[in-house]
Amino acid sequence: MTYHHILGLLTALLLAISYVGPAQALPRFEQVRQQFRPSETLLLSREGELLQRLRTDSTVRRGQWVALADISPALQKALLLSEDRRFYQHSGVDWQAVSAAAWGNVWHQRTRGASTITMQLAGLLDADGQPGAGRRSVTEKLGQTVAAQVLERRWRKDQILEAYLNLLPFRGEVVGIDALSRTLFGKAAHGLDEREAAITAALVRAPNAKPALVAQRACGVWQAMQAQSQPSAPVDKNCMGLELFSSASLQRRSWSASEGIAPHFARRALAQAASSGGPLPAQLALTLRAPLQRFAVQTLAQQLRELQGRNVEDGAIVVLDNASGQVLAWVGSSGQLSQAAEVDGVLAQRQPGSTLKPFLYAQAIAQRRLTAASLLEDSPTHIPTASGLYIPQNYDRQFKGWVSVRTALAASLNVPAVRTLVMVSPDAFFTQLQAVGLPLRESGGYFGYSLALGSSEVALLHLSNAFRTLANGGRFSPVAPALLPTQPKAPAWQQALDAKAAFIVGDILSDNNARARTFGTDSVLATRFWSAVKTGTSKDMRDNWAVGWSARYTVGVWVGNASGAAMHDVSGSSGAAPIWAAIMGYLHQHQPSVAPLPPAGVVRVPVQFGPTAQPLEAAREEWFVAGTQQPLFAVDGTGAAALEEQAIRIISPIAGTIVALDPDIPPQHQRLQLKAAAGKNAAQLRWRLDDKPLGQGPHLTWLPWPGRHRITLTDARGTVLDEVRLEVRGAGVRADASPPAAQGGRSSVLPSRHKS
Repeated sequence: MTYHHILGLLTALLLAISYVGPAQALPRFEQVRQQFRPSETLLLSREGELLQRLRTDSTVRRGQWVALADISPALQKALLLSEDRRFYQHSGVDWQAVSAAAWGNVWHQRTRGASTITMQLAGLLDADGQPGAGRRSVTEKLGQTVAAQVLERRWRKDQILEAYLNLLPFRGEVVGIDALSRTLFGKAAHGLDEREAAITAALVRAPNAKPALVAQRACGVWQAMQAQSQPSAPVDKNCMGLELFSSASLQRRSWSASEGIAPHFARRALAQAASSGGPLPAQLALTLRAPLQRFAVQTLAQQLRELQGRNVEDGAIVVLDNASGQVLAWVGSSGQLSQAAEVDGVLAQRQPGSTLKPFLYAQAIAQRRLTAASLLEDSPTHIPTASGLYIPQNYDRQFKGWVSVRTALAASLNVPAVRTLVMVSPDAFFTQLQAVGLPLRESGGYFGYSLALGSSEVALLHLSNAFRTLANGGRFSPVAPALLPTQPKAPAWQQALDAKAAFIVGDILSDNNARARTFGTDSVLATRFWSAVKTGTSKDMRDNWAVGWSARYTVGVWVGNASGAAMHDVSGSSGAAPIWAAIMGYLHQHQPSVAPLPPAGVVRVPVQFGPTAQPLEAAREEWFVAGTQQPLFAVDGTGAAALEEQAIRIISPIAGTIVALDPDIPPQHQRLQLKAAAGKNAAQLRWRLDDKPLGQGPHLTWLPWPGRHRITLTDARGTVLDEVRLEVRGAGVRADASPPAAQGGRSSVLPSRHKS
């Protein structure tokens, strides 16, 4: 050794002494592993199974921490041959390599030369010495030397090699062996073969080198591996195949940003986690059940394949726990079968069709306008509205005549539903839908009587949770958060619907015989356990639904096209219903579901339907809200309790009417006539204007006054029977004048009346 070498080593030793303090601050192996942050978040099921992987850091591509035992032995071998042949012999610094190299080559070349794996790891752990910062100075190299020896005293060799492979920057944004192996080779680190290991080792020295240079260096590593494995065998110097493979691998990006079976719900969970503030954890536990989620994904794909040729490619599924409101399965799209896989069908706004009818009939039963045995006429009808005549039609374009409410709802007849909405009023029904968690964008007056047939737009999640309200006896609570809570909280219940009416509607929707007139007796909706379900199809067959519940679960299914294109020959029983039935059957493979107990205030009595010679429906036992039961229902007046032809309702003005006062006609001559359709107790009806008494009787005239008003019709006890909202627009009327009281007399024809 020359004089200059000895002097250099002494100088290095003196400088190294000054780095003993900072080197002592190196973290422990457990700290490094604990502080490691992948660039992705793993979303786990409630059982701990991986459901989805989502990239959440766009600045770097870092995979999961991989234990050394899970890293390919071929890669470990290639790395040691390429970077540190005496790794298991030295104590952090390979003094033999240092003394053999020239001073300038050791400390000033960008190539690592005599720099050991331990020294490189020390540089990776030094925030100021991150790769890409340029060449290291002599002082920085000395710091690495001291730090490497401290690491060797504190860490085991396997820990050093494991941390090195997980923290090492590779090509581009890729950091760590997990990200590299998945990005370039499409496999986990334990599966790398000798060729892939040689390419990986070559990238350590030149992460961003051109493919030709990487292939050249990989060839040298590969030959060294062959020579070590078979010392007596001749080394294959032909690396043509390796060069082609290397070039193809460096161009590959096999690791997608998202992978799994719950991408839409995973994004919902991430948004929830991000809203709490702080960095996102590496793992999040979701409320989903992994086996159920897999089954739902497979069932949707299978059903859509069976519908191939009918122009339907999208679908969505959600499963809710009735008690907690937690989401147990969430399938937002059909994945590869869809041309809009990123669209979350669980949250997309679609027309619900007949699935709103249960809430309409429940409201009418709660208001004692109808019972489950009340008779409604299923026949052609023309309903006058402010914008013209509304002529509802049934799905099959046929009419059944007089039917009971049970049959009308279970068989999903449209005309009886519209007649029921005439009794309830669109505005009142709109309010009821909001109470069960359906945030409609427009008012009831905007949709008019078509609201009974689902002309609004709702999301599958909200619709399913509304059915969950029926399952819980009319009690509503929001859907629970996506993240699995460590300490579950009881839902915040609100009584959104009368419990007695909810029970009766549930009993109707579970009655396979009642739905037979439309779906047949062997319907796919009939389960071997207790369940209640309603299907729906929107206008022009753009959306098909099946939503229902059992004792414990609520399942909602939608099929259609994300583009809004119409399906071909897809009905309620052939589209979403088979998926609903399959998922319900899966949920209750080993779990019973029994009918709920009737709440207080509900009675079951025998009923008959007249006339006696040819009864409209077979005699049966029927559920009633206590006080509304009667033994006979008929339309010809033969029974003492025959059904009245019309329910008590406001027939004029129509909800949403705009009255325009003509400035050329004296205000006292521009009266609005209020009319009610009523029975024998018509004289006891009371009118109220904006919650103030207005008059009494089935007919009344009112002197309109500019502004928006609410006209309410009540009985003698003050029970609201119907209400409408309208607007009066005036011209040339003093704004500070008091509105005149209602007066009797004839009503003049309005000069102008239209709907905006």
